[in-house]
Amino acid sequence: MANGYRKILVAYDGSKSAQNALSLASQLARENKSWIKVVAVVPTYAGDIELTGISNVKETMAGPGRKLLAEAQSIADREKVLILTDLEQGEPDERIVHVAEEENCDLIVVGRKGRNPVERELVGAVTTKVIGHTDKDVLVVTDGSTSINWERILLVTDGSQFSEAAVAKAINLARERSAKLFGAMAVYTNDEFMALAPDTVNQLILEAQKILSGIADQAATSGVTIETLVREGEPHTAIVTIATQIGADVIVMGAHGRKGLNRLLMGGVTERVIGFAPCPILITHLPAVPQQ
Repeated sequence: MANGYRKILVAYDGSKSAQNALSLASQLARENKSWIKVVAVVPTYAGDIELTGISNVKETMAGPGRKLLAEAQSIADREKVLILTDLEQGEPDERIVHVAEEENCDLIVVGRKGRNPVERELVGAVTTKVIGHTDKDVLVVTDGSTSINWERILLVTDGSQFSEAAVAKAINLARERSAKLFGAMAVYTNDEFMALAPDTVNQLILEAQKILSGIADQAATSGVTIETLVREGEPHTAIVTIATQIGADVIVMGAHGRKGLNRLLMGGVTERVIGFAPCPILITHLPAVPQQ
């Protein structure tokens, strides 16, 4: 994969979305000679061992995890890629983030769970927390995606500092892949807002166009042409609509916040785009600031 992803961590829980995530990661590994680490996480037993009647609780708890890793190995064999496997115990998001950091992985690949609107709105607690607590790029694989193309890349920005990494990533991807790059911003509006403050809406649209124009200039310095789009309405709906209309192969977005609640919420819009997008979503983070 472009942009130096050489170590890929795949979170595997046996779900269809996780199977797709491993298949997609296998494609990336073949293309770029990357290696893959597959992590399965089983819960830590918190009961009274003396009351269980089981002589080796740890071994019994690990059984399902070993089965998951065997499934992952079967997928890897089918995809003709080599993988390393890791069975962890604890909270899934914590262990995934820890292993990615410990192994110095460049990319975490996770599946998006949820088929109905309510589930998609929530995205999935593990996926949300992984994005919220890691500094690594995270590729979220949608339900039906078993492969990924890079021909049509949709960059989504809100003009904030948190989008800077996404802008750079999208431009680099477009340059390295000779891809068609689109840049999009959504201006929140509703009927009441339009009726009470039409001038404000027009001003927001002009500001969005100015931001995208600056990004176009930045792309041009890298030899990349970008088609810019501004849409009004509910931001995540506007973005998902754009992605569908242009046939986006991947959406590139920035995560909001560095730590704590702000980071976990991912800015709301990002989380909802992940939930409803028709294609994989690459979430980027601002580089961590070295501690003094």
